[in-house]
Amino acid sequence: MADTLPLLLRAARGEQVERPPVWMMRQAGRYMKVYRDLRDRHPGFRERSENPDLSYEISMQPFHAFQPDGVILFSDILTPLPGMGIDFDIIESKGPIIEPAIRSQAQVDALRPLDPAKALPFVGEVLSRLRQDVGNAATVLGFVGAPWTLAAYAVEGKSSKTYSVIKAMAFREPALLHQLLGHLADSIAAYVRYQIDSGAQVVQLFDSWAGQLSPIDYDVFAAPYQKRVIDQVKATHPDTPLILYISGSAGVLERMGRTGVDIVSLDWTVDMADGCARLPQHLGVQGNVDPGLLFGTPEAIRERILDTVRKAKGRKHILNLGHGILPGTPEENARVFFETGKAVHELLGAAV
Repeated sequence: MADTLPLLLRAARGEQVERPPVWMMRQAGRYMKVYRDLRDRHPGFRERSENPDLSYEISMQPFHAFQPDGVILFSDILTPLPGMGIDFDIIESKGPIIEPAIRSQAQVDALRPLDPAKALPFVGEVLSRLRQDVGNAATVLGFVGAPWTLAAYAVEGKSSKTYSVIKAMAFREPALLHQLLGHLADSIAAYVRYQIDSGAQVVQLFDSWAGQLSPIDYDVFAAPYQKRVIDQVKATHPDTPLILYISGSAGVLERMGRTGVDIVSLDWTVDMADGCARLPQHLGVQGNVDPGLLFGTPEAIRERILDTVRKAKGRKHILNLGHGILPGTPEENARVFFETGKAVHELLGAAV
C-alpha cells in the first residue's frame, strides 16, 4: 500500500525514496502566463483565492505545465483572518492591507475563534477536489501562516520593513501581544486540522517574518506559538508531516528544529550542508535553491540543483527553492528546475 502513495508524502514521512521530490513555493502565480491571463479576467486577489473554481484552476496550472511532485492550495496566509474578525484586502503591487489594524485590548478581546468549516468552506472544497483529481500523481499540500507573522500583518496593518509597530507592542504591551498570539495559534491549529481533514496530505507553516526577530525574542514571541499549533495538530493528526519555513532563518535554525515539525525548510542564505549539520538527523530538510538563480542559464540551474542534492545526501530531503519563485522568472527555467529535479538520480548516478 505504501508504494502507491505519492512520492512527496513518502519522503516527508521519512521513507526511502528513489529521488528527492520537487515542488516550488509560489509555483502557482505571476511568473506563469496562464495565471496572468486569468488574473486579467479576475483582478481581485480575494476573488481568485476564495472562489473555489478559480482557486482550483490556479492550483492545477503548474501541475498541468510541469508535473511537480506537490500540488499546493492556491490561497494566502491571511485568508483565515476574516473568520476571526480581522478583515483584509490585497492590493496589486501594494500587498495586504488590514484596516483598522489591531492595536488595542478591546480589538483583541473582540476576536472570534476560527470555525474553518463555516468561515472557509471554499478551502475545504478546493483541497477535496485536488486530492480527488491528483490522485497519487502528486501530494496535495496545504499551508497556513504562523501566529507571529499573522500578528505582524494584523498589528502593522500592512507589510513592513522595520516591524516597529508590532515590536513596540512586544516590548511595551507584551501581555496584549501574547493574548493575540495565543488566539491566532489556537485558530490556526483548527485551520490546519480542517485542511488535513479536507484532503491536505502535508501542511507547510509559513512564519515568514519570524526571521526579523532576534533569537531571544524568537524564543518568546514565535517559537512557543509555532509549537502550540504543532502540538495541537499532532495530537489529532500525528501522521501528517508538517513543514516550517521562515525567511531569513539562519540565526534560528536550531530553534526551528525544536518546535516539533517534521521538516525544516531552509532559505537560500544557508548552505545546504551547513543547514543539515545544524539540524538533528531525524528532521527532514526542504530547499533551498536561490530563486534568483532561475534567471540564469539552464546549466547554472542544473549545477546548483545537483550541488544542493549532493549536500543533502543521507537526509530526508524535498527539493525546493529557498523562497517563492519570483515574478518574471522565465517559465522555461521553471521547467528546467522541475525536469532536473526529476532526473537527479540519472544526473548524479547511483550515489544519490
